[in-house]
Amino acid sequence: MSAIYHPYHLVNVSPWPYLTACSALIVTLGGVIYFHYSIIWVFSLGIIGLVISMSFWFKDVVRESTYQGYHNKTVVWGLKLGFIMFIISEILFFVSFFWGFFHSSLSPAVELGLCWPPVAIEALDPFSVPLLNTIILLSSGVTVTWAHHSIIKGRKNWATLGLNLTCLLGVVFTLCQAFEYLQSPFCLADSVYGSTFFVPTGFHGLHVIIGTIFLLICSWRLSKSHFTKNHHFGFEAASWYWHFVDVVWLFLFVSIYWWGF
Repeated sequence: MSAIYHPYHLVNVSPWPYLTACSALIVTLGGVIYFHYSIIWVFSLGIIGLVISMSFWFKDVVRESTYQGYHNKTVVWGLKLGFIMFIISEILFFVSFFWGFFHSSLSPAVELGLCWPPVAIEALDPFSVPLLNTIILLSSGVTVTWAHHSIIKGRKNWATLGLNLTCLLGVVFTLCQAFEYLQSPFCLADSVYGSTFFVPTGFHGLHVIIGTIFLLICSWRLSKSHFTKNHHFGFEAASWYWHFVDVVWLFLFVSIYWWGF
């Protein structure tokens, strides 16, 4: 039988997708167990398994791309399309949160006092920490774009500086949001207002943490010269994800913080 040549990369048999899925299931079950019985070890075990499985899986992808040269233009186009679809799914994920927020805020129930924010709820000042976080994230969008253009121009030192600044701004944003949560005069259990505030902002904060880790890995890869002018989709995907995080925050700031104030 003659060999069939095609531009696609047929991935070798790998245990990592299966182990990652099993770890994600353990994380979900562990979360449920923790909420009901305050037992944390199942959730922790799932997180450890998830980190290990994903680390080895990503290592294989980096090797296939950087050292084995399997990611040609056709494969990269497929990766870009897949990542775009992933971001679309994330957008719809946040749409559900905004739907819940506007459903409750545009027509407040009698139990809420027919007003928004509800009676006895002291909303956060949008022009304090939230405005600072907005400036931080918008600045990080500028620095990650700077790093991207520096990679395209072949300026590794400038790209490294821009990428490290973005990671630093991501860490500062997370710390500011943690401070905001600690100083908040209401909590998750304070009616629907607490739910529609902490769930979307909390998930956004989780996305910022994931994006920061994503960019830190890209910074390490950049130091190892994994990215070139024409082959740097790993960083490109990270920058797309970071811009998505920026845009979602703008919607959160305008609707939940500013309009909801």
